[in-house]
Amino acid sequence: MSESITFDPKQLSLRQLHGYLLGSVAPRPIALASTISRQGQVNLSPFSYFNVFSTNPPIMIFSPARRGTDNTFKHTFENVAEVPEVVINMVTYSMVEQVSLASSDYPRNINEFEKAGLNQVKSEKITPPRVAESPVAFECRVNQVIPLGQEWGAGNLIIAEVLLMHIHVKFLDDDQVLRTEKLDLAGRMGGAWYVRASGDALFQVSKPGKNLGMGIDQLPESVRQSGVLTGNSLAKLAGIGSLPSSKSVDLWEKEPEINKILERPDAFNKLHILAQEMILNHRLEPAFKTLMVADRISAPKP
Repeated sequence: MSESITFDPKQLSLRQLHGYLLGSVAPRPIALASTISRQGQVNLSPFSYFNVFSTNPPIMIFSPARRGTDNTFKHTFENVAEVPEVVINMVTYSMVEQVSLASSDYPRNINEFEKAGLNQVKSEKITPPRVAESPVAFECRVNQVIPLGQEWGAGNLIIAEVLLMHIHVKFLDDDQVLRTEKLDLAGRMGGAWYVRASGDALFQVSKPGKNLGMGIDQLPESVRQSGVLTGNSLAKLAGIGSLPSSKSVDLWEKEPEINKILERPDAFNKLHILAQEMILNHRLEPAFKTLMVADRISAPKP
């Protein structure tokens, strides 16, 4: 690991701290929150201090921070204090520019739906409208608001309980399972950077099964100290319950491809390279046996 520089948040300007926090903790999902005042003024504003925190009850939390310019509250915060309801609308790539426009600091009597060119849909259980263009929208009751501080930039946790979910039919399969990979969601990075959750940006990681994997600490030292295998590759191997049997490795060693590599002076490294390729192609069992063949060779000295 390369050397790092240590920063004390108390020694940084608010701008610097904001940049480091939001640039590092990313990507973050975006809650496009629609709220309404006691007088019926609708507000629409995006927040990336946001996530889901409970399934039963279904709870989402987002945090409108105090303005960094004058320490005042945002209209979303003022609205939920008057009408404790919110629709959390998810943001797709196709609407991200409109969502950015909705983040503009318009006066409280201005409807950001209109400014951003987004369409309102009447909610069923709460007063604020939802966004027609959003693939998933959550009608929520605000259960609690927790101030995190009094200084500029301090957040205010809005704890919202989901009462209804609206999911566009085209994102559900025949069994009404959500096809998350089809949503094409957008997320926030630091500064002006966003991320698009689609295409090559998406990948799957199998969850550990009921049978415990052996763990990286149980892999042979020659495998753990490989200069070729990545941490991800080691973890995939370590998810297997046990090492390949000696008999299976004996048989694998006689395979033409492996036998040919063993004739080379750099056989150890070549076997590790081959194993890494196999792992990337989801061929874990042959990859493991290839590494065990390499383990029988004295690792070259650095």
